[in-house]
Amino acid sequence: MADVTASDASLRRFLHGLPGVDPVGLEARAAALGTRSIKTTAKAYAIDLAISMIDLTTLEGADTPGKVRALCAKALNPDPTDRGTPRTAAICVYPDMVATAAEALAGSEVKVASVATAFPAGRAALPVKLADTADAVAAGADEIDMVIDRGAFLSGRYLSVFEEIKAVKDACRRADGSAARLKVIFETGELSTYDNIRRASWLGMLAGADFIKTSTGKVAVNATPANTLLMLEAVRDFAVATGVQVGVKPAGGIRTTKDALKFLVLVNETVGEEWLTNEWFRFGASSLLNDLLMQRQKLSTGRYSGPDYVTVD
Repeated sequence: MADVTASDASLRRFLHGLPGVDPVGLEARAAALGTRSIKTTAKAYAIDLAISMIDLTTLEGADTPGKVRALCAKALNPDPTDRGTPRTAAICVYPDMVATAAEALAGSEVKVASVATAFPAGRAALPVKLADTADAVAAGADEIDMVIDRGAFLSGRYLSVFEEIKAVKDACRRADGSAARLKVIFETGELSTYDNIRRASWLGMLAGADFIKTSTGKVAVNATPANTLLMLEAVRDFAVATGVQVGVKPAGGIRTTKDALKFLVLVNETVGEEWLTNEWFRFGASSLLNDLLMQRQKLSTGRYSGPDYVTVD
């Protein structure tokens, strides 16, 4: 694989040499897998699994330390009426809120994730992006969610995108030699074609991504079963080719328990049980948590509680 990234020409040959995507076949398979029925005990297990995979997120200009602390409290104890409810995987915030989240989550297994690299547009000079990343890591971020330069990618400047991802990966390293995990966001809704999503997936993994992520949640088209299936196929093929396991994070537009279960089926059927853990699969979907909690309460009590019984984020 080192030869693949030796030059812009070799990287282009490799990425454009990947098998083309059959859109009809991809969407048909994603739709077919979405019809699988999950009942009773399996459903209860899947709901708890989905809760444990959520990156509970607030990425608004009006974010305050108080709001971040409240969200951290929800991540640690999603349902105050049932202490057996799993904690979420992480809290995701802007870099200036990392220290607040890290303090609130200290001593827990809930990770602190931070969007960096001029999220969500990614329109900034590389030194700015690297400083953004380094500041977040220094403040206590366990994970960094970076956005690629879609303009460079769509212009065919693949090596430039590759080198930027590598530079951000290096900026994730701490003074003690450990490193924050890097999630690379493609903004699939702006990449136009499934072929581009496959190329971006391989490009991100070649550059050292620990996770590949569909989207920022800030555009019209975000995670879909089809684009997530395509990315799962990419991480499966990458693992076969290199022996390196990479995670997947669909983000944006996943709002209901029914949606979440469909995505879990995609994971199980495409990459298998090894990816059915929050170490390798995440949901970037904060509103999803409330519906999962309501469905969990219904399974345990037989009654549907309604949205007034869960906190509003």
